[in-house]
Amino acid sequence: QTLRYEKQENIGILTINRPEALNALNSTVIGDLEQAITEVEKDAELGALIITGEGRSFVAGADIGEQLPLDVAGGRKWGQRGSALMRRIEKLEIPTIAAVNGFALGGGCELAMSCDIILAAGPNAEGKGGAKFGQPEVGLGITPGFSGTQRLPRRVGVAKAKELIFSGKVIGAAEAEKIGLVNAVYAPEELIPGAIAMAKSFTANAPIAVKYSKACIDRGMQMDIDDGIALENELFAMCFATADQKEGMSAFVEKRKEKHFQNK
Repeated sequence: QTLRYEKQENIGILTINRPEALNALNSTVIGDLEQAITEVEKDAELGALIITGEGRSFVAGADIGEQLPLDVAGGRKWGQRGSALMRRIEKLEIPTIAAVNGFALGGGCELAMSCDIILAAGPNAEGKGGAKFGQPEVGLGITPGFSGTQRLPRRVGVAKAKELIFSGKVIGAAEAEKIGLVNAVYAPEELIPGAIAMAKSFTANAPIAVKYSKACIDRGMQMDIDDGIALENELFAMCFATADQKEGMSAFVEKRKEKHFQNK
């Protein structure tokens, strides 16, 4: 009930739909997201996934009222569940895009960072609204709990991540782009069309090659460079077992613009 999911050809669009609470992540939303990601994982035809929010918020954070009464054991379980969900999104084989239309605070910023690409809406024509990013948890007496302390420094560098997390500062789309948190900023009405256009630029290519490239980057960034190069060498070689490699290279040699990739 808290999500909408649609497919445009081989692109999935997942919209968090709890606008009356600014799409805050409570147990129901997290459960619905867990089920949705299970379906995404099973969908062999899907080439990219876009995650966005309904109304004026992407995800304003994790539900504070639900967290208030928790003890240490409850806090640990809550954090582990949210972090596990973010990790599942991060480990999807296909490219993922967060189309951040409004508030992306706390758990919302962490959800955006679990995606490969973050696109943001700028202010409207009156200079109002637009995406807002932050990890304001320390003002609530807690640390970020859905892996924000790990992903934010990997995105923007250790010093800037410490500044944002220690202060709880909220930043707009332009600053988020400047520090490398956001890939691009769009006018609000162009955000979803822009995300779809970017997703199509991914799905136009050989799906296995795109998946292998994502695996090389994500796994290689956790290795030393020699192990990362060895991983790339292996996945590069495995591409030559695919029909799509033959099709892509044949099209190039034959000077054909049309390519018919089959994901095999």
